[in-house]
Amino acid sequence: MSSTLALSVHDSMTMLRRNLKHAARYPAVSLGPAMTPILMLLLFVYAFGGSIGAGIGGGGRDAYLAYLTPGIVVMGVAAGAMSTSIAVCSDMTGGIINRFRTMNITRSSFMTGHVIGSVIQTMTGLVLVIGVALAVGFRSDASALEWLAAFGLLTAIAFAVTWLSVALGLISKTVESASNKPLLIQFLPFLGSAFVPADSMAPGLRLFAEYQPFTPMTETLRGLLSGSAIGSSGWVSLAWCAGIGVVGYAWSRRLFGRTARR
Repeated sequence: MSSTLALSVHDSMTMLRRNLKHAARYPAVSLGPAMTPILMLLLFVYAFGGSIGAGIGGGGRDAYLAYLTPGIVVMGVAAGAMSTSIAVCSDMTGGIINRFRTMNITRSSFMTGHVIGSVIQTMTGLVLVIGVALAVGFRSDASALEWLAAFGLLTAIAFAVTWLSVALGLISKTVESASNKPLLIQFLPFLGSAFVPADSMAPGLRLFAEYQPFTPMTETLRGLLSGSAIGSSGWVSLAWCAGIGVVGYAWSRRLFGRTARR
């Protein structure tokens, strides 16, 4: 049992190194998902921040920057779903998976390497997003412990979303379709409290925004970075992460098992 686990860990680390080498070779692919959140941050702060901020407590552009940044950071996690789905689909359709089948490696290491590598790339992109937010004036009242909790929350979200993205990559027949399937994940933060409070939306949309996963995630991160209470949203966020992660993992295992038997 221990030897099997050791082999699985060893093979997963080998796959991880492979994925990280690909990321280092093509940094635009790794950091590309961070560009959209950064552009959205700059657009909303400098084009709409004054007017939207006046409507959210009357604090102006600086207040809106403080409100928007946590939502943009969560959006950055969701944006990483596309690159994961594309990478998995590219391996599955490019012939390399047939080579892996002939090698003495554990089947799960292929997916594990992709997941861990994608989480590392996503978190690296988030450092860039937060750096830009700080450069344009974002300031946090969070303590070191709250920053650590925020990092843990973002890692949990990235881990859950990545497993779901692996499944989306496995069901895609082409790289083009793999780039389209995660769009719903990327779009969900827009329909939450990332850009405006959920209670300011129309009744039907407000109900959806309040009960979709990215709203409690955003509110938890917002509370942590502002040094304020997060209430029950923290536990709700972790429950969503666990649920999405389990579904993504089980779905991926089932899809990859079918492929491996072909």
